Amino acid sequence: MDLNRPASPLQEDTATSQTSAHMTELRAGSLRARLVTVAAAAIAAGLLISGCGGGAAPQGAEQAAAADPASGANASGSVNICGVKDASGIYKGTAEAFTKANGKVTAKYTEIGATTDEARTQIVQRLEGKSTECDIFLTDVIWTSEFASQGWLLDQTKLVEANKDRLIPSTVETTKYQDKYWASPFFTNAGLVYYQKDKVAKPETWQQLYAEAAKAPGNGYVYQGKQYEGLTVNFLEMLYSAGGEVLDDKGEVAIDSPETREVLDFMSNGLKDGAADRAVLTYNEDPARLAYESGDFGYQRNWPHVYRLLNATSLAGSFGVAPLPAWEGGKASGVLGGWNLAISAHATNQSGAVAFIDFATTPEWQKHVAMDYSQAPVNEAAYSDAAVLQKMPFATELLASVKGAKPRPISPVYPQISQAIYKNVYAVLSGTASAEDAVKKMAEEITTAKASF
Repeated sequence: MDLNRPASPLQEDTATSQTSAHMTELRAGSLRARLVTVAAAAIAAGLLISGCGGGAAPQGAEQAAAADPASGANASGSVNICGVKDASGIYKGTAEAFTKANGKVTAKYTEIGATTDEARTQIVQRLEGKSTECDIFLTDVIWTSEFASQGWLLDQTKLVEANKDRLIPSTVETTKYQDKYWASPFFTNAGLVYYQKDKVAKPETWQQLYAEAAKAPGNGYVYQGKQYEGLTVNFLEMLYSAGGEVLDDKGEVAIDSPETREVLDFMSNGLKDGAADRAVLTYNEDPARLAYESGDFGYQRNWPHVYRLLNATSLAGSFGVAPLPAWEGGKASGVLGGWNLAISAHATNQSGAVAFIDFATTPEWQKHVAMDYSQAPVNEAAYSDAAVLQKMPFATELLASVKGAKPRPISPVYPQISQAIYKNVYAVLSGTASAEDAVKKMAEEITTAKASF
């Protein structure tokens, strides 16, 4: 997503919508200052503070109140949901449908930012200021750890567990921090590969995709290679499928690995041999889509919203949609995007918030998430529904990508981690750094970021 303009109707849920380099640097400084203060106080009290994985949770998370799953049944009054500009109408539409179906609770959606970054700034200001304006915040999947660690959210563990049988497991993982759930998934997202059926074959492995893309000038591959969050996602999709990690199960830095070097060399060689056009170094989602619409390329990596847009061009009927391919000898692994529903620690109608979340995650409403708004449901049954398949024929492929996808590194300092990744990956792709130097620098910068917490 272009983070400098409002989201298009079907882009606001993209996994790359998260954090521009400029906003990352500004927020990183602010976050570091807050976290250093928290750490100093904890040490003075004789507590062990740790980052993501191992050790005790920060006091903010430990002291958080919990949402009561049973409270929604007797809810009344009004509930206010706040978040990014509602370009597709899904947020206001859900609020209106809930109000009509519930009868006792009135829900409204309040836009507090034209872009994801603007909304995030507004949300943080309200949470830091203990504002009671918003009961629920629409949160990007990468915000969970930071918000939870600051004690800004209600613990939704019991609520999520009560609804778990209706939710795709991978989407639930995006709401987890320190073994608790801090939000409920609303809709999700995972990357797909679009391919020209008359030029190239459906990709089974990344190696096959790149080999076919290099065979002829019109077979090339386009993706999001600009120096921003989207490049982090594109890189992690390959790294995860190759068996690599950024952080291990204990939260330790694990990116200095043979898998990371292999993926960096592979991506770099793809640009050198012409499999991928060098213009990708300037592409986010829209430019990649527009380049593919020219008909001059065989493959495109992008998000589900592109399907409808492509069908409005001369390429309609000529392209196929596939889940992300596997690494040769490994398995496919996407990177989850999407949006979650988090209850503010300062909500004045917690029971109304619970009732709204219960409604938004029902299998019936999740069908409307797909049919009416072309977003990826968090309920697996929706993907096989006949009405959904009529509106979203690639639902089977999308489900495969979502189920096989993983969250990005779970850490309160994720913005710094992502910046360390995309800056150094870009350096390799642009030819200003070797894979070896980039891996070392990436690991050092991630270690420094984690030490700030």
